[in-house]
Amino acid sequence: MTDLITIANDHLTAQINPLGAELTSLKDADGRELMTNADPAYWTGHAPILFPVVGRPYRDTIRVDGAEYSMKQHGFARRMAFAVSEQQPGSVAFTLEATPETRAVYPFDFRLTVTFALVDATLSVDVAITNPAEQSLPASFGFHPAFAWPLPYGEDRADHRIVFSADEPDALRMIADDGTIAEGERPSPLEGRTLRLQDALFAKDALVWDSVRSDSVTYGAETGPQLRIDFPDTPMLGLWTKPGAAYVCVEPWHGIADPEGYDGDFRAKPGMFEIAAGATKSIALRVTLLP
Repeated sequence: MTDLITIANDHLTAQINPLGAELTSLKDADGRELMTNADPAYWTGHAPILFPVVGRPYRDTIRVDGAEYSMKQHGFARRMAFAVSEQQPGSVAFTLEATPETRAVYPFDFRLTVTFALVDATLSVDVAITNPAEQSLPASFGFHPAFAWPLPYGEDRADHRIVFSADEPDALRMIADDGTIAEGERPSPLEGRTLRLQDALFAKDALVWDSVRSDSVTYGAETGPQLRIDFPDTPMLGLWTKPGAAYVCVEPWHGIADPEGYDGDFRAKPGMFEIAAGATKSIALRVTLLP
């Protein structure tokens, strides 16, 4: 088992696994766990990094310049060992670079750096995707943190909700049986800006906003401490759990699963960005414990 790396301050303690640069624990000052219990009956993930795809490619395949490459759901970064590139008591940075293994499924050079830092009651996760090559770099990226549901403050699971920072009048996308994005839409389950969490919402997989207007949400019970999750750089959002599980995932994405039956070029699929030669794209996530 890979040794976890711990960063801490007076408000929060975070543990990160170099395998996937995955946040595995976030505790408050009293040692109460704010993240999933990773019960294997439901899902053993904690907060995987999604790169270079978000969601499932159609038939687990991407097509680049006429060639086909095998690519599993959410990409390969979550299953690879990152190098620790910088470490301080309150921060740590992890870096993954292209290898022969990655080029076999994704024919591009890249450098992916994920920096975790604690400032007061906020955990910041700053991602830098650098293109060291002379050709443009197409990619998607997503966060996938699973927070404890219920949070460890005594409120009932049924009283938890997610409140969006902006109005979200648009319908949601639907997920096909193979994990791609189906045709059609599902009506928004929000009441105003509030989503009242219940297992039935996730009976048909995740809730998917392919054009979210909010840049943050607040999660928790109205009467207890809450988490604010800020995502200023990601235009899509997924919410997911398995009914009955003790977590809910708040997933800011810059990318989305393939449309059902998609057989076009990787660069042209929805949600993609391209990084120019020698350039870097930055994507941030902030998780703040509110009293």
